[in-house]
Amino acid sequence: MGGLTGQGPRRGRRAVAVTGRGCPAAAGHVLTTQRLVLRPVTSHDHAALLAHWTAPEVRRFLFDGAILSPAEIAAAIDDSARDFATAGYGLWLIQAGDGTGLAGTAGLRPLENLGLEVYYSLAPGAWGNGFATEAARAVVEYALGPLGLPEVLAEVDQGNTASAAVIGRLAMTAFEVVPGLLGPMTRYRTRR
Repeated sequence: MGGLTGQGPRRGRRAVAVTGRGCPAAAGHVLTTQRLVLRPVTSHDHAALLAHWTAPEVRRFLFDGAILSPAEIAAAIDDSARDFATAGYGLWLIQAGDGTGLAGTAGLRPLENLGLEVYYSLAPGAWGNGFATEAARAVVEYALGPLGLPEVLAEVDQGNTASAAVIGRLAMTAFEVVPGLLGPMTRYRTRR
């Protein structure tokens, strides 16, 4: 989200640990990396998520500049809780391991009828630390590992150079270019 419409891969050493058994309930879907903790979003996160997703720098590519309403944020949280309960994926809040607050969000969501895409958003204060790559990698490794998906997709707006750089670091492969509200978007994939 935020800095990109989607993203992810799996390279280098294992970056993710999953708390819980197999595909547990949402509360058990905590992902940890060397520097980050990703935990499923809950209704208690509504205010923080609203503030984060309505920040102009965050929503620029994530929502094509649109401002989400409080009801849309609540629906996203409800959808995530349902998806975690039924399918083992949804929206995670990203926090620095030192617990210094919301660094952003990351998640998995359907990309049309093609499969699931990884997406993320970062708070401007978290930019430039490699958190996007680290969080996206954790989500993709979870999706291709414990969740058992055969592939994960990503979609990046042509002008989103930061997300294109993340895709490059994650070694995802481009497979098509499609029209988008802000111009062409490139779709990427990574497979098990």
